[in-house]
Amino acid sequence: MSTTATSSAMDFDELTEVAGRVRRAIETVIEGKPDVVETAVTVLLAEGHLLIEDVPGVGKTMLAKALARSIDCTVRRIQFTPDLLPSDITGVSVFNQEVRDFEFKPGAVFANIVVGDEINRASPKTQAALLESMEERQVTVDTTTYQLETPFMVIATQNPIEMEGTYPLPEAQRDRFMARVSMGYPEPAAELRMLDGHSATDPLNNLQPVTDSQQVLRLVKTVQSVHVSESVKEYAVALVGATRRSQELRLGASPRATLHLIRAARAAAALDSREFVLPDDLQELAVPVLAHRVLPAAEAHLGGRGASDIITGLVASVPLPRTRRD
Repeated sequence: MSTTATSSAMDFDELTEVAGRVRRAIETVIEGKPDVVETAVTVLLAEGHLLIEDVPGVGKTMLAKALARSIDCTVRRIQFTPDLLPSDITGVSVFNQEVRDFEFKPGAVFANIVVGDEINRASPKTQAALLESMEERQVTVDTTTYQLETPFMVIATQNPIEMEGTYPLPEAQRDRFMARVSMGYPEPAAELRMLDGHSATDPLNNLQPVTDSQQVLRLVKTVQSVHVSESVKEYAVALVGATRRSQELRLGASPRATLHLIRAARAAAALDSREFVLPDDLQELAVPVLAHRVLPAAEAHLGGRGASDIITGLVASVPLPRTRRD
């Protein structure tokens, strides 16, 4: 075996071992949601941002905090409220009397992991303050651009738009999130375990970091080395293209969605100890990566079909590529 191949095998061994530690750490706090935890870890390694949407009280903020605390890095939490200002997120230039000049006071976005709690309770203007930072990993204030820390991940929670006091995230904002997950209500057995483990103490207080930001950066480099064949790339383009032609959707997924789908598939393959992406990876990630970016048509709403149902149907209708690995 060549030195390069040996090094690659060691990289993937490190990735699966560290990812396993992160998953187990999160699962000490989040009971009975292994698929949701797996998606969260996948988005982290794919350098994406995660949107967690569900009704209050099912553990959205707990998941976000547990993922953040499992990594020894800088973490900031933003509680989104109607009176939150954009400068609270990005920072502001303040005049310093001593030096007689303006100096920049960084906002809450200057951290490795930013937990945005109930993001859709803030005004659209404040929500938009995250746009540049999420896409370009930088913030511009008073014509000066400041680079954000690496790794950088936004984990935002939101309540369903039908809830009182919420502002729907605009399409441009939703498109910045690599994936959206819903917690759902726990199974009775998991809820019973939660009563035993959470009623007396907060399990977050006992959660210790199992990795650090530098190791996460190494794992991200490993994910970027995962091979994507031409046939798999064409399959990704076909899946996303199907959302733009569907009569059930009035807004299809963007080219950014195709890019995010490939990045997430690379991470999923690496977590499965594979150095190449399979069409199966794209199929499994299609709903969390694409469903929040599309808008169902009125006829689909009347028929009781949501975005996830439509994406699932499109995945079943798009032919698989002939070759699974080039």
